[in-house]
Amino acid sequence: MDKYRCTICNYEYDPEVGDLDNGVEPGTSFENLPDDWRCPVCGALKKYFEKEE
Repeated sequence: MDKYRCTICNYEYDPEVGDLDNGVEPGTSFENLPDDWRCPVCGALKKYFEKEE
């Protein structure tokens, strides 16, 4: 699974870790995050994330 980085604050979403503080279990791909999920650091929408190369 691919990692994604917030283009605003550089937070990295790692699907192997998930985002437990916001109810996202480890193993959840970025594409399967809820539509209303936001960056846990700066609150940016998913559209502000880019796939890491």
